[in-house]
Amino acid sequence: MAVLSVKLSNSIHSAIKNFAADDGISINQFINSAVIEKIASLNAENYIKERGKLGDKDLFIKILDNVPD
Repeated sequence: MAVLSVKLSNSIHSAIKNFAADDGISINQFINSAVIEKIASLNAENYIKERGKLGDKDLFIKILDNVPD
């Protein structure tokens, strides 16, 4: 497991400390979870962008033209 030293403002540290305590977890667990959520979000965004490149706008419009009003 890697060790990472991060400088945080006092207000951010205090917020993390409070949220972690509310959840009954350590600050390390809270930060680890937050980083995992951010990575998942970025991966999903990249996936959607890449899938979007495979789309065919003309075919999409053609399909929509068949949808009743």
